Parts: sequence; C-alpha cells; structure tokens
Amino acid sequence: MDGSFQATQSDTRTAADGRADPAFRAEVDTFLDDALTEELSAAGRATTGLKSAPDACRAWRKALHARSWYAPSWPVEHGGAGWSTAQRLYFENACAARDAPLLMSSGVRTIGPLIIAEGTPAQQARYLPAILRGEHEWCQGFSEPQAGSDLSALSLRATRDGADFVLTGSKLWTSFAQYATHMFLLARCDPESNGSDGLVFLLVEMDRPGIAVRPIRFIDGEDETNEVFFDGVRTPAADRIGEIGKGWKAAKRLMEIARSNNTTTGLLRRALRAAHRGAVEAGEEDAFGQAHLSGIARRIDEFEALEAHAAAGRIAIASAPATSALKLLATELHQSITEIGLALAPNSAFAQAKYFATRAATIYSGTSEVHRNILARAIGCP
Repeated sequence: MDGSFQATQSDTRTAADGRADPAFRAEVDTFLDDALTEELSAAGRATTGLKSAPDACRAWRKALHARSWYAPSWPVEHGGAGWSTAQRLYFENACAARDAPLLMSSGVRTIGPLIIAEGTPAQQARYLPAILRGEHEWCQGFSEPQAGSDLSALSLRATRDGADFVLTGSKLWTSFAQYATHMFLLARCDPESNGSDGLVFLLVEMDRPGIAVRPIRFIDGEDETNEVFFDGVRTPAADRIGEIGKGWKAAKRLMEIARSNNTTTGLLRRALRAAHRGAVEAGEEDAFGQAHLSGIARRIDEFEALEAHAAAGRIAIASAPATSALKLLATELHQSITEIGLALAPNSAFAQAKYFATRAATIYSGTSEVHRNILARAIGCP
C-alpha cells in the first residue's frame, strides 16, 4: 500500500518493492496466487489477534515448508530460506496484500534463531527440523505475577536433582501455551541469588507431569495468553541454552531477537488493510478518513525503511537499543492503526476486536517506558 485508498482495487506497492529483484518478486507473486485459496485468505482477513485460526495456520505452514519458505530469515543450512531483508519485506508485504493467514510462531521467530546462534549441534539437530515441520509449537515462559518488565525479579525455582531440574512456581501472560508442545523459560537455580544472577534458560516439554495451563480471557473474548503452573516438574538439566547460573545472557539475546520481529511491517500493513476495509464497509471513506489512512501508510513506509537500516547495521546505536526502537515504534503504530480503524467503523465487531487485541502491544516484550529508558541510556541521557 502506498497511501492510496480508493474504494476499488488499491495499489499494493510498498517501499520494499524496488529493493527485491524482479525475478524474486515474480516467484513470490506466482506462488501466492497459486497457493492462497479463498478459504486461507478468509482466515487471514478474519484474524484479530496475533495468529490466525489453527487449521488455517497448519495448512499455510505446510505450504510454506514445502517451498522452504517457512523460516525466511534462517540460514539455508538450517532449513531456512536465507532471504535478504529486502526479500523478506517483500514477501511479508505480498502476504499482507493477499490476506494470507497470520503465522506468529515463537519457534521460527525467537527460539529457533537462538538455538541457531547459541544452541549445541545436538539441540540444532533435535529442535530445528521439528519446528520447521510444525511438530513443535513453542511458547515463552518469562513473565511471572511479580516479574513482568522487571524480568529479573522472577522466582520460578529450578532445584537441581541429579541430571534433572525440578521446577516449582508459575508463569503468567504466556501466549498460546494451550497449544504449545514446548516452552523456553527462565528459572532461578540459585536460591540465594537475586536479580539477573543465578538463572538458567531451559527448554521444557509441555507434556511433563506437573504442568497445568489456565487460559486468561481478554476483554475481546479471546484467550491468547495463559497462566502456567509448575508443580514439581522434572526436566533434564541438559535441555538448556548456555551455562547454569548464566541464563540471563541467553534471555537477553532472545529478547533482542523477539523485539526486532514481534510487530513486523507485514503485520502493520495487515492492520491498515483491515482499517481501510472497515471504513469502506461503514461508508466512512471520505476525505477525512482518507487523510488519516494515508498518513498511517506513510508512517509504515518510514518504519519499513528503519527496519531495513537496522537489519543492515546502519543505525548509530548498538543492536539491543536498536531493537527497542523497532519494538517501541511498531507497537505504538499498531495501536494507532486500530484506533483509527475503530473511529472509522465504530459499530464494527471486527474493528472493536482489533482495537482491544492491540491494547497489550505496548506492554508485552517490555513496556514502552522500559524501551524509552533503554534508548535514553544508549544516546547518553543521564
């Protein structure tokens, strides 16, 4: 989308179109035209939260995996597409323009890249192919009742017993835990420690005895997040990333990965497309609505350019605060889009659900206030 919002077919070109080569663009367009059925596109259009309906996700993941396109940014040697940033952006935008099902896989987006970067060869061989085949669905076990943005205040206990850790405690706001086969989590393995010391980063199978999941119903009626309880759960100490007691290092690397991609350009363009569709259906596509939607489209183009510069290392701050900037800008822009969508179609149940679904966007993966503090320190503010 380039800011033109006619009631008829809109222009779907984006800032990334000129950077992906013509042969790649043609290959992507042909694949999407052939592989995306009307049922799959309908599931994409109906998505209000972070992930489309499970059946549509499974079918779309299978089609992408068959083409080796399920993990666009993974290296080819690990089963990924090995795409450049320009190619990935084009693919995301092309999917958004065609309402492809929304896949927000923690396996592909977060723990997979961490295992590639920090995992052992045995862990890479065990987990990465299973993620790509859809056999492993992962969730993130970080937040606790007393540890949200202040993650180092976590208290889930990991008590060593021979070759195992025994987990006791709980996690909170765990997205899609009710569907997950595995969880990556932080736990406190040194009871005398506090803060970021004495932690272990574990990879835990969700079917282990003693794990209970309780969904949390949101105001929009969805239950994407959960409470997860651990009652004497035994899990192998070998199933960890990094050293025992040094889990904070792995967690920081994972959070950097997650913050760089939890609200992508493609997700923003999907939300804008939905807002435009809602305005048309509500008969509110007047000059006022057009101006608002066009202004948002320009802001998405600007964010996309920043995302490309960050991926190329062309931002004059370190990578961690750069990902904070991306997360901060993207989530607040996502909220702005759904606010405008609701203003243009206030009686739309879909617009209301989209609006409510993004209220937590500036809280998860660190609040906006936390990320502003990170950025302030990065540029030398006292």
